[in-house]
Amino acid sequence: MKKYLLLIIINVTCFGLSFGQQDPLYSQYINNPMVINPAYAGLNNNFNASLSYRTQWGGFEGNPTTVNVNGHISLVDNRVGAGLLIVQDKIGNVTNTEFQLAGAYKLQLEDVTFSFGMQAGVINFQSDFNKLNLADPGDPAFAGNENLSKPNIGAGVALKSERYFVGLSVPRLLSTTFKSSMGEQFDLYNQHYYLFGGYVFNMGTRIRLKPSVLLKSVKGSPLSTDLNFNLNIDQLYTAGVFTRNFNTYGIQLGALLKEQFRLGYTFEIPTAGSVGSQFNTHEIMLGVRMSLLNFHDRSLSNF
Repeated sequence: MKKYLLLIIINVTCFGLSFGQQDPLYSQYINNPMVINPAYAGLNNNFNASLSYRTQWGGFEGNPTTVNVNGHISLVDNRVGAGLLIVQDKIGNVTNTEFQLAGAYKLQLEDVTFSFGMQAGVINFQSDFNKLNLADPGDPAFAGNENLSKPNIGAGVALKSERYFVGLSVPRLLSTTFKSSMGEQFDLYNQHYYLFGGYVFNMGTRIRLKPSVLLKSVKGSPLSTDLNFNLNIDQLYTAGVFTRNFNTYGIQLGALLKEQFRLGYTFEIPTAGSVGSQFNTHEIMLGVRMSLLNFHDRSLSNF
């Protein structure tokens, strides 16, 4: 009963007051910044596609789950990039599905590439109150399911070299409102701002240290900070640790197979400052990297 009550509280707080749409949470963005920044489309001068699945707070009824499918390619002699992003994010009785097309223009500045990108698409918001175990099934506040779609645009910039990466983005720029079946008007969505940066330190000929930080800001919430420290061996195998706001800790593992196929896995343990260590999080990513066009880069990239 307590789990059902907590689930209802989460949905009323996240959905009834603001319709529940926050950006999906990722930890594998370190391997593919495309999921948070459209300027990354085509930035590594080849073709990339990936599929990721995240189940957050496993064992907690109605826990968030996210599926992300994306692909992007460098075009026009590596001057522009194009990409596609499909995301389905669920929490409790709320499902958000989005389709985004991304485009980026790149400027080569000596050994640094500057990229400006935009994305546009549609986000569908659904709430199924039949999935809730209500104390009062006749409560008019939960009488009708909600289903609506809204357009979206997003933008980002990125600066990339072989030693560092810096990106600033707002993947979903439009703040919109929603009028429920009860005639009440709520905020549908607030913009999320991302600042991501990483650097590579060479520690000999085979090992590299790759620290990175992600700052996320959204109206009405405190600043969120991810700190990552990864060791890379021969550009093929990666192992590291990270923390989010010092109340969630985890490990990250990765491997590049045959210089084409990337596997990534993250295991997170929240502390009592979050939801408690009994609700662990798993995220897995499968990706492919290919040089399809004659001007594509055949070498491996640090970012």
